[in-house]
Amino acid sequence: MPTILIVEDEAKMRRLLELNLGEDGFSTLSAGDAESGLKLLRESTVDLVVTDLKLPGMDGLEFLQAIKRQNATLPVVVMTAFGTVETAVEAMKTGASDYVLKPFSLSELRMVIHKELDVHKLREENRSLREALGKRYAHPNVVARSAKMQEVLATVERVAPTNSTVLLGGESGVGKDLIARAVHEKSRRASGPFIKINSSAIPENLLESELFGYEKGAFTGAAASKPGKFELADKGTLFLDEIGDVPPAIQVKLLRVLQEREFERLGGTRTVKVDVRLIAATNRDLREALEQGTFREDLYYRLNVVPIDIAPLRQRKEDIPDLVNLFISRFAGDSGKPVDGITPEAMQILVNYHWPGNVRELQNIIERACALAKGKVLKVEDIHLDTRPARAVNGIGNFLPEGMTLEQWEDEMIRESLRRANGNKSQAARLLGLSRNALRYRLSKIGIADEGEKEA
Repeated sequence: MPTILIVEDEAKMRRLLELNLGEDGFSTLSAGDAESGLKLLRESTVDLVVTDLKLPGMDGLEFLQAIKRQNATLPVVVMTAFGTVETAVEAMKTGASDYVLKPFSLSELRMVIHKELDVHKLREENRSLREALGKRYAHPNVVARSAKMQEVLATVERVAPTNSTVLLGGESGVGKDLIARAVHEKSRRASGPFIKINSSAIPENLLESELFGYEKGAFTGAAASKPGKFELADKGTLFLDEIGDVPPAIQVKLLRVLQEREFERLGGTRTVKVDVRLIAATNRDLREALEQGTFREDLYYRLNVVPIDIAPLRQRKEDIPDLVNLFISRFAGDSGKPVDGITPEAMQILVNYHWPGNVRELQNIIERACALAKGKVLKVEDIHLDTRPARAVNGIGNFLPEGMTLEQWEDEMIRESLRRANGNKSQAARLLGLSRNALRYRLSKIGIADEGEKEA
């Protein structure tokens, strides 16, 4: 039975919280000021603290700092008046787990407490994550041979059974949608809907109606009422991709849904209540957006409950062979070609490439190779990579593609010359302006055998 410490200077409110949380199965301790609360923390085992920010003597922020010095991992939920949201955000920066705005419903507070206890349990389990990686995690359509992807799936296993909001980060094309679906499918909501919406793909003036729906006559052309994605995702999961592109006006409404689980349709007055788990994703640095003032701090802290960062493909090259084989089996049937494998030389080209477009780019390359392949096995000449240098940024030309060293670029040019020469090494040497012996030396460095084909 978790023990909750309530710190509230108003005796009636304190007693109400004690009774309500007691009925919900919690054991409670209570104090009327921060000093008494700290004394109870030293003398008792407490699983979570609920505290007002406005306290006599030591104020709520000072109390929060004292708690974190005493126990850095103890979850703290702060209560604050609507007009002091800035103070609540400051508390989140100091280490508070969540906040509720007064006046709040007791059911809302209980929901926040249950969520924070779930998250605390998750974080405690993650302390042993490195040891747990001895166990191999798997999920359909998710390739996770690398340690980085095993860590991602281990976190998915732990967070999925909770109702906590998840924020997925990573470059475009790394597979954030697959991880979002994995969280949903391993959750208690798996039998409910999984609704996906990409906020950057919808015009700003339509995004609000897509998310929250609209009533008949709300705007020109609204001939009938229509539910939004939040309503469609009720009892399930809503995956909101590119959260960093959501305009400020809609950020306010999103914050309300996360806090109160309710909203009004566009042009409507009836309050709609929903039970939705939100998974958000971004390829932007939201902290930079906070500094620029384009993303709300309070919404960021509501979203960033359990962050999961997915590494780019160039940092987990152990996954490339399994991904290649997965895509070959998928696209060979689609293209009607009897492709069932890939040569070691062609696979090495794929492993050594820097993949600026990540898994999505690899998928496209294999799909094209399967469609155009001349035989049952993909060869070097079937692999066509985009080896163009990166575009100039701010007027300054980049000599090399992003993430590529000079040595990697040279190796890629050698492979490209072989493709253009259809594997003829003498002709490839002439394309590069090298002698045959110089090319032979470079081929040996990158692991391509010199089979001594007939000179051309």
